[in-house]
Amino acid sequence: MSTIFDNFIAPPCHDEIEILYQDEHLLLINKPSGLLSLSGKNAQNLDSVHYRLVQSFPGCTLAHRLDFGTSGLMVIARNKAINAALCRQFSQRTVTKIYSALLCGHVADNEGVIDAAIAKDPALFPLMSICSVHGKPARSCYQVVERFYQTSEDGTLLPLTRVQLTPETGRTHQLRIHCQQLGHPILGCDLYGGRLLPGTGQTPRLMLHASELHFEHPVSAERIAARHASPF
Repeated sequence: MSTIFDNFIAPPCHDEIEILYQDEHLLLINKPSGLLSLSGKNAQNLDSVHYRLVQSFPGCTLAHRLDFGTSGLMVIARNKAINAALCRQFSQRTVTKIYSALLCGHVADNEGVIDAAIAKDPALFPLMSICSVHGKPARSCYQVVERFYQTSEDGTLLPLTRVQLTPETGRTHQLRIHCQQLGHPILGCDLYGGRLLPGTGQTPRLMLHASELHFEHPVSAERIAARHASPF
C-alpha cells in the first residue's frame, strides 16, 4: 500500500464566512476562496469552515465540501439527524449543484457533457486522473454563458469562456479535471493547467464558484433554491 504525504499548508484566509440563511436545523453559507472546508491533520491547517462555524454553532457538521480554492454556497447541518438527512440527499443525487467558472480559451460548443471516469492515484497525490479502467463514473454538463477577452497584468490578451457547470456526480476535483479534459482548464487552477497559458500565472484565485444549490429542507420538506452570484 502506498503512503500518501500531504505537505500542503494553507495560507491565512482573512475573508469571512457569509451566513446567508439560518434556522434551528441548518445554515446556508457563502464560503470564501482560500479556506478549507474541514481542518487538516497538520496543526497549521486548523482554520476551516467547520472550525469557524462550530465556535458559534456547536454541533454543526458538513454534509458536503468545497475545494480549498472554490468559493460559494454550502449547506451546513446543525445536528447529526439533519446531517444524515442531507447526506442522503447528496448520495441519492437529489441535490442540484450549479457552478460558475472561467475557462481558459474559447470553448467551441455552446453546451455539452463531459463523461470521463476519475481515479485516485497515490503516486500523483493530490492530483486525480482520468482512468476508464480503475476510475469511478463521473459526468459533468457545461453551458457557455459568454466568450470574451481579458487583459492580464502583463498585458497579455487572454481568451476566456464563462460557463455554468453542473456535476451529475461528486468526485474529488471533478469539475477541475473534467474542464482540463475538455481542453479548457479553469482559470487559476494550479493542479490541472489553469496557470500554464501566457497571462494566467498571476490569477489571484481559482475561478470556480458554487452559485446555486437546490435541495429539500429536511424538516419542512420545502424545496430550497439557493443562489449566490459569482464574484468574478
